Amino acid sequence: MDGGLADLSNFSQFISLLRARLAHANLARLWPCFFVAQVGTNLGTTRFDSAVAMKLFERLHPEGSLAKGHYSDWIENPAESPRSGMGGANVGPEFTADEFMAMKDLVDKERALLSHSKGTASSNFMEVLERAVVDSRRWLKWLSPDEVSLDFYALRDARRLWLLQTGSRYVWTEATVVKARQVLYQNIARIILDPHRYVVDRIAASIDKYMTRFNLFNSVSYFD
Repeated sequence: MDGGLADLSNFSQFISLLRARLAHANLARLWPCFFVAQVGTNLGTTRFDSAVAMKLFERLHPEGSLAKGHYSDWIENPAESPRSGMGGANVGPEFTADEFMAMKDLVDKERALLSHSKGTASSNFMEVLERAVVDSRRWLKWLSPDEVSLDFYALRDARRLWLLQTGSRYVWTEATVVKARQVLYQNIARIILDPHRYVVDRIAASIDKYMTRFNLFNSVSYFD
């Protein structure tokens, strides 16, 4: 689960080779604005390395490009990213984890609601979602060395929950998951007027956190 760091020598060589190959193909105009780079973070690590980020900035800025952090989810020191010259940060698993937890909250409310409402079928949303994640086999990517020989259901409860949070982003659009979500929303609409807004607001709050920590309040003006 080591996030790793950019090998600056290899990274610099890659930049030089890319510049030469694009020029040779008469495609220099297609030079990238961003290069995704390892700056110490991964889904299992949370410490952004500002020293490496600054070295990447020094290498890329003269080329007209900036670095974008790989897996910037849940980082402990997000404010260091813009201060170090980073041009972007890849965040996604954190947002899908927030969506997952919001859906789990709705499932808990559904369970309480249906305990007092006979004749209404449960959506079984979490069971459907779990099956879709397990069947996708995406969770295998994140197993630690001591877990690779284990079946999903042999893993610790906390690990299964983490893998479901991480893997749910790959299966939100699966037909079975979409259908179960619709049933859940229909059931829970008796006590929450707009269940989907409940979920979206949870994700928006997470995004807002990064708007603050990355100082992006005026970013829309760049697209005018």
